Amino acid sequence: MRTEVVIIGAGPAGLLLAHLLHRAGVAAIVLETRSQEYVAARIRAGILESSSVALLESVGLGARLRAEGHEHRGIYLQWPGQRHHLDFVDLTGRSVWVYGQTEVQKDLVAAGTAEVIYEVTGVRLHDLDGERPSVTFTDRDGAPRRVDAAAVAGCDGSFGPSRQAVPAARTFERTYPYSWLGILADVAPSTDELIYAWHPEGFALHSMRSPSVSRLYLQVPNDTDVRAWSDDRIWDALSRRLGHGQDGWTLTPGPITDRSVLPMRSHVHTPMRHGRLFLAGDAAHIVPPTGAKGLNLAIADVTLLARALTALLHEKNPAPADAYSDDALRRVWRCTHFSWWMTTMLHTSGDPFDAELQLSQLRWVASSRAGAAGLAENYAGLPIGL
Repeated sequence: MRTEVVIIGAGPAGLLLAHLLHRAGVAAIVLETRSQEYVAARIRAGILESSSVALLESVGLGARLRAEGHEHRGIYLQWPGQRHHLDFVDLTGRSVWVYGQTEVQKDLVAAGTAEVIYEVTGVRLHDLDGERPSVTFTDRDGAPRRVDAAAVAGCDGSFGPSRQAVPAARTFERTYPYSWLGILADVAPSTDELIYAWHPEGFALHSMRSPSVSRLYLQVPNDTDVRAWSDDRIWDALSRRLGHGQDGWTLTPGPITDRSVLPMRSHVHTPMRHGRLFLAGDAAHIVPPTGAKGLNLAIADVTLLARALTALLHEKNPAPADAYSDDALRRVWRCTHFSWWMTTMLHTSGDPFDAELQLSQLRWVASSRAGAAGLAENYAGLPIGL
């Protein structure tokens, strides 16, 4: 087989890149190790920045988002006895949208612009230093296959082969001493916008997926066994940390349909390009979910990458491809810092000195327009390309 770009990974990053390239007239084939059903069912990010929404709308992927997504003006910051609303629209002129990664994935599949080969194994990348790289793999029927191309895009996450194909790479990593216990519950959200809560017992977050499905998280130790957390234990902890009864607010429990423990880490892999291989999304960086940046960073990456590959392959202009890694990493490090800042401000360590610093910082953000605007600017997102 021959194409212009081989994309490894059929999650949102890979399918959106294929969609953008298709609109630019660049041919691509997507390879995915999992089944289409598995990829579609992965429960991940649920917040889209304003720039991500604008990008999706500009390429014909915004209709269902506008019809079924939920625009939020801001978030609530909370600590015991206090809850403060930060209005992003008032502070920056930009909002965010609640629209799950699974929904973005559905929209990309429905667009039908990507040629995807699912359930492949043994993916290997070859001749990345030249102008004719190739990718070999075994298809679901056990037949060996090869795709020749002009470029390879690694959108295959932190455990795929693309990251390992970059020689002499440098990695920066921070592993946090806590995890999130996340649940999905079939109950209407008890809040109109997300609540980020600092509590002496640990952080809690009240998010949502739809008007009838709530998504909630608890800070837990890294060695937590999800089986040790019964429904009653989870709801009791959420009620305490989220302030059930505070100023008349109530948390409504409901049937828990999914629960899992999510480790927290920051990871940046540089450079994001080697020869004709370009990394995007989780293949190049991981951020803790506190700042709602993972999916948005992937969208920003592939937007830059689609422009760079179009210029390289159709306009014979290598400059955007040469600049891709540096351009993408500027946003990656900004979002990595913001995610670290949100995480360390809201998660308890057991150190009373740290707790007082966190509370001081929360009071400053909630009472200072400058502090609130800094959080809002980063959370609602900078324009893609900055």
